[in-house]
Amino acid sequence: MPDTSPNVPVPGAPTSREASAHAAAADGAPESAAAVRTTITVPETVPMVSLLGSGDELLRLLETELEADVHVRGNEVALTGQPGDNAFAVRVFDELIALVRTGQALRPDSVRRVVAMLRAGGSERPADVLSLDIISRRGRTIRPKTLNQKRYVDAIDEHTIVFGIGPAGTGKTYLAMAKAVQALTTKQVNRIILTRPAVEAGERLGYLPGTLSEKIDPYLRPLYDALHDMVDPESIPRLMAAGTIEVAPLAYMRGRAQPYDAQVLTPNGFMPIGTLQVGDLVVGSDGLPTPVLGVYPQGRKAVYRVTTQDGGSTLACGEHLWTVTTPDDRRRGTTRTLETQEMAGNLRWGAGAHRYELPLVEAVEFEPQEVPLDPYALGLLLGDGCLTTATTPSFSTADADLVVALESALDGIQVRHRAGPDYVLHHVDGGRGGLRIANPVTEAVRELGLAGTRSATKFVPWVYSHNTAEVRTALLQGLLDSDGDPVTQRGRTCRIQYTTTSERLRDDVMFLVRSLGGVVTSRTRPATGRRPGLANGRPVHHRHAAHVLDIRLPAGVQPFRLERKRRIYEEHGGGRPMRFIHSIEPVGEVETLCIQVGAQDSLYVTDDFLVTHNTLNDAFVILDEAQNTTAEQMKMFLTRLGFGSKIVVTGDVTQVDLPGGAQSGLKIVREILDGIDDVHFANLTSTDVVRHRLVGNIVDAYERWDATRQAPTTRSAAGAPVRTSRPRRQGS
Repeated sequence: MPDTSPNVPVPGAPTSREASAHAAAADGAPESAAAVRTTITVPETVPMVSLLGSGDELLRLLETELEADVHVRGNEVALTGQPGDNAFAVRVFDELIALVRTGQALRPDSVRRVVAMLRAGGSERPADVLSLDIISRRGRTIRPKTLNQKRYVDAIDEHTIVFGIGPAGTGKTYLAMAKAVQALTTKQVNRIILTRPAVEAGERLGYLPGTLSEKIDPYLRPLYDALHDMVDPESIPRLMAAGTIEVAPLAYMRGRAQPYDAQVLTPNGFMPIGTLQVGDLVVGSDGLPTPVLGVYPQGRKAVYRVTTQDGGSTLACGEHLWTVTTPDDRRRGTTRTLETQEMAGNLRWGAGAHRYELPLVEAVEFEPQEVPLDPYALGLLLGDGCLTTATTPSFSTADADLVVALESALDGIQVRHRAGPDYVLHHVDGGRGGLRIANPVTEAVRELGLAGTRSATKFVPWVYSHNTAEVRTALLQGLLDSDGDPVTQRGRTCRIQYTTTSERLRDDVMFLVRSLGGVVTSRTRPATGRRPGLANGRPVHHRHAAHVLDIRLPAGVQPFRLERKRRIYEEHGGGRPMRFIHSIEPVGEVETLCIQVGAQDSLYVTDDFLVTHNTLNDAFVILDEAQNTTAEQMKMFLTRLGFGSKIVVTGDVTQVDLPGGAQSGLKIVREILDGIDDVHFANLTSTDVVRHRLVGNIVDAYERWDATRQAPTTRSAAGAPVRTSRPRRQGS
């Protein structure tokens, strides 16, 4: 704070302002008080050249802007004028000195802004407003330059969704970009997404040659330019390749889509995505239900088949999002979110290893249902049982432990040895009281639709495959204890192998494994050309192909109950199931749509239990030129908001370029969202223009002209129209 001397009367001749006051008094106006002088002593730590400008440029500006006369000698500033004018000038110098002390270089525009802010009043000090640093790069610091800009920046810190509305040149987009870069560098978000609608601004551009990027880059150039001011240009391509920064037209924001017949897992099984409605439940990556928050038709799009190394696949458009982990991410313990088209052609790492690992769904929790037969017992019977129901159900095994386990799992059943490895499931109460009572296993088999099935036609009933994780695990254990084995390899963990001649049972076992968070691959051994088996010393030729499954299960799932198999598996360890993207191939164009889900990570489960997602989590999203969005586009964009994300929408409602008189989504969004918590509307005006000072005057002139044109008209006595103009607003 500079030293300020008390106001003292000025002897001698009146100043020019005093002469004006006397003239006014002579004309009958009240005479003003006598002029006084106030002296400011500028601290020696503040260079006078920094305060007054090169060649006294700023001093001359201050003499123009202030009502008090300003005289400088050494480090003293003498102010001569009315007490109120002097007090105002002292405040101006206080703020300028405070700014110089922060290391800022004063310029004419910053002096004008200090004067304007003090005249406007308010509790914020101009020095605090103009010294709020957002980011610095190469000696250049980005900060708000007006009071409204500071309030806009503060609102971005305090709210999840902020609308910055004002004329061109008020720094709406630039400051939002600076806050986005700041949030990324401080790890508040993982990515920045910059978008704007591609509207021709009243021009008919016609056919544009070049690639898609070359066509849309002109629309996005302002965003690119701002980005290059704030981020090292050499790092921008790398950040874009990694998906950390995405710049795309608004149409791409709604483009994360799948075909209508793509399957999505729900608590009742897989359903076509095209049948889902808002409020329906789908399964998230944690295996639990999550609601559908939005369904958005996307029209006809080019789609790709995304296939994993275990044979799973689904269809998605090029902009569809995937959460993946690369080897580098795995070392750092991080993940990244990429579009389908970003990964295509870049799927290998090093010596042919897969680059992108997908997350695995946790054990899915379907609705619990009552079952007519113990699930473990059913698994054993599907593996080594006879379920034709033409005779008493039977079971074949060389493991006595399985006989005991089967008998203990079936109430009222005694497993009697018949011959060799064959056993009969005898109903102990079957002939009670001279009446023949049906075998409960036979009744259950008929109820489940398994009666008459043989090794090549067996399947897992829906009531078991879509039951709780406990039921599915017990059923899988029965299948693996009968027809599965632990397979060991030197220096590697133990995998599980399962074989069946039933295609349907193969698919059902794959469903069980994937629904429990595991990975399974399938291969087929044709019947022809295979070495025949032996039965009582006689060759038995194979009549059906054998389907061999290689299985990896997560650590929490025990695949075996049979002691000898379980011991081998536990000794060697089951390893970690992993799923990688193996190929991405175009398949043509189809009608598509996208959904938004309520899961915290925005992930949901699609075909073959592939985990994908569709919204924007942990992202700073900027929608620029939002006045050129329709109401439907604005709704779509805002409902893309994910957890841990922030959205800033900028636009000028006086510059709508939508064709055909379409209504601007930015004009009506305030009315729609008014009163919703955590949504803020920041208004900037011509006084916040930070381009050439003439721009603010131009904006004001156009506003006055528009107001004049829109003024109501009346008719004179002669019948001629007379325009009644609204009062003109004073220019800045």
